Amino acid sequence: MKKEEKSLYDAKAKIFKALGHPTRLWITEKLAQGECCVCNLVEPLGADFSTVSKHLSVLKEAGIVDDEKRGKQVYYSLKVPCILGFMSCVEDVIENRIREQMGLLRKIV
Repeated sequence: MKKEEKSLYDAKAKIFKALGHPTRLWITEKLAQGECCVCNLVEPLGADFSTVSKHLSVLKEAGIVDDEKRGKQVYYSLKVPCILGFMSCVEDVIENRIREQMGLLRKIV
């Protein structure tokens, strides 16, 4: 693998790693509905402010979310809404696996 090619795969892996946590997936889908400040995410997640901020920081570092400071609050939004297409694809994979497993059960029973 060439150096440039490896760099591209490293960058792609960083995005997958950022999305590789259930809380960050939830935050990403929540931000698809519109921008939010950390204060609006803490209660639904049942997490503390610093934990939610850390998750948002990981998503920001990966280039998935953007932030804007307004007074004392920081508002987050999806930087690349196309990421939701990927989420839809993941759900298709889940559904396909369920159908395959149900097919295996029918063969056994």
